[in-house]
Amino acid sequence: MQSEKEKMPAVPGRQLFTFINFLGTDMFIQLKEKIGYGLGDAASSMFWKVFSMYLLFFYTDVFGLDAATVGTMFLITRIWDSFFDPVVGVMADRTQSKYGKFRPYLLWIAIPFGIIGVITFYTPDFGQTGKLIYAYVTYSLMMMVYSLINVPYASLLGVMSANTKDRNALSSYRMVFAFGGSLLALWGIEPLVKNFGNNTLISSTGWLWAMVVFSIVAVLLFWGCFYLTKERVKPVLDKASSLKDDVRDLFANKPWWILSVAAIAALVFNSIRDGAAVYYFKYYVGEGIADEGDYSLIGFTLSLTTLYLVIGQASNIVGVIMATPLANRFGKKQVFLTANVIAAILSVAFYFVDKTNIAIILLLQCLISICAGSVFPLLWSMYADIADFSEWKNGRRATGLVFSSSSMAQKFGWTIGGATTGWLLALYGFKANVTQTASSLDGIKMMVSFLPAAGAAIAVLIIFFYPLHEKKMSEVSAVLAANNRTNTQE
Repeated sequence: MQSEKEKMPAVPGRQLFTFINFLGTDMFIQLKEKIGYGLGDAASSMFWKVFSMYLLFFYTDVFGLDAATVGTMFLITRIWDSFFDPVVGVMADRTQSKYGKFRPYLLWIAIPFGIIGVITFYTPDFGQTGKLIYAYVTYSLMMMVYSLINVPYASLLGVMSANTKDRNALSSYRMVFAFGGSLLALWGIEPLVKNFGNNTLISSTGWLWAMVVFSIVAVLLFWGCFYLTKERVKPVLDKASSLKDDVRDLFANKPWWILSVAAIAALVFNSIRDGAAVYYFKYYVGEGIADEGDYSLIGFTLSLTTLYLVIGQASNIVGVIMATPLANRFGKKQVFLTANVIAAILSVAFYFVDKTNIAIILLLQCLISICAGSVFPLLWSMYADIADFSEWKNGRRATGLVFSSSSMAQKFGWTIGGATTGWLLALYGFKANVTQTASSLDGIKMMVSFLPAAGAAIAVLIIFFYPLHEKKMSEVSAVLAANNRTNTQE
């Protein structure tokens, strides 16, 4: 049987496609499928970025809850959701359908994902207690449906190809599209909210209809991912193992523990920076409740907050593109470690920049975001390696459980960072829609500098002990290939 690579027709003037080759086209997976896989994370990331950048702001400045209450809600709902991820992973591992194990969820869950995303940003005419209950229920449902579609989507990477360079390339395509979706969300969210909400960012109607637009786009992207991808990798023994065996294998997997703790720390870094950014510009740079001004970028007029976030997402994409060639040359572990060291140093420097020096603020955002962008494709590719390592070591494969448990670990990082952001705002004396005290302003500065830097530093210390280097994974892949594992079968 010919491999996908052998069946691929020659392309005249192939040297013209330098950028595509840069992401890794000379593998088994064709360009169309890499793009299709990326569409899934573009859909998820639109919502994820709105949640991470704006949900706390929505709950405090629009919905009307205090910051500490929202922080506690984030902790409770996200911890439950984190434990729900492995349930979804186990369920997906045992799914049998004509579409495979993981792809069906992209088809089945897309519409519920969109609907619940909209009602999460609806502001009911309730009292404080009623609003709090509504927020708990809708946000919990949103996180559960996010898991139901995102865990199988992440697991799909492990069964599209067994080739480690394919996985690096797929992870990079995934992250390019993820940050592209995030870029679209951050570029469009404020203009849409203001368009639907009488030119103000604190309009409940504006937020509701803006999310309707994003929900429709997300559903279409998930369906595109479903139709354009394939599942190829089969376990050595194509029979279900017991859940007890799968969980025991996972808990005995040292590389999984190391990478999961490093992922938690990396997510703390990102979630605190992201959650504090809107407050940083509205209350510190803008000094109060007035708009902080408009800036022009390639013909678009943007607020400084939006400009900062858009530059961050564009820089994330640069980091993602750099991740694959750097990892192929220097190794995933080394690139992960170096990126976090640089991000920590630059984040500390952020604290000392005067608020009037907008150029340096944006430059540091660009450089830090390049580092952050290079980390996440490496994480997912390393988790795919861990699934292979577990199969090599134990003779059983549980791709869904490995990816869902890794998703759980990353959500713990997001949970810790998100809850801490709300609690810190309250601790520093933050009050919505008023001029802040010197203490609260200094606290907001700490939340975009020293505090996230601590998360990056912890990630560096932990990943130092990660043992699955490229030579080891070549040995693992060779053994699995010798056991008749198929990675080119249609």
